[in-house]
Amino acid sequence: MSERYSRQISIIGEEGQKKLRNSKVVVTGIGGLGSVASYYLAAAGVGYLRIIDYDVVEISNLNRQILHWTNDIGRPKVESAAMKLSLLNPETRIDPINEKISEDNVDELLKGMDVIIDGQDNLRTRMIINEFAVRSCRPYVYGAVYGMEGFLMTIIPGAGPCLRCLYPYEPKIKDFIPVLGTTPGVIGCLEATEAIKIITGVGKPSVGRLIIYDGENMSFHEVCIARNSQCYVCKKI
Repeated sequence: MSERYSRQISIIGEEGQKKLRNSKVVVTGIGGLGSVASYYLAAAGVGYLRIIDYDVVEISNLNRQILHWTNDIGRPKVESAAMKLSLLNPETRIDPINEKISEDNVDELLKGMDVIIDGQDNLRTRMIINEFAVRSCRPYVYGAVYGMEGFLMTIIPGAGPCLRCLYPYEPKIKDFIPVLGTTPGVIGCLEATEAIKIITGVGKPSVGRLIIYDGENMSFHEVCIARNSQCYVCKKI
């Protein structure tokens, strides 16, 4: 095993590292959450990392989207991120896809992945991803941020609630979401941690538990989320 991973092998073992090397993870959005999650997944030695985004780098992204730098402004985010991730760990195959996730292409974009990581900024697209995750029985790590608050829940179809159980009704979409740059840093790290745990079998994922991070008061707490027996997305799983 590579010396690159020696510190984590003492935790997950050589077998766990082999599982990471043979795994396929997709990060659905390479902004604040996705930048951090993909960085730590590549650093951990995930063998295949697909990153999906359709946007270009803007100056307002730079307070939180750590894979994008000033000289990347105007560049497609997947190109900017792929370059940094490849330099970070040449052992990880980076597959950048410059496309917007929709109901028409979600199956093609996400099929064959072992874990799906949420890097989105809107609930509508998250619900499309959630429905794919449920019907394909793929783990989906949900993360979201607002201001100095962050939220995390891991969805493993059949083992706990899905995202529609958590949000039975979609809230009104806001045009502007305030974010302190460190907030997606915290949640993105947690998302990567959940993915590593799922792949290696080490630890207990946050299934049925919504983890809430309060940066203003520096606290974490959790809310138990029950599976909705009437949920039209996951009730048959």
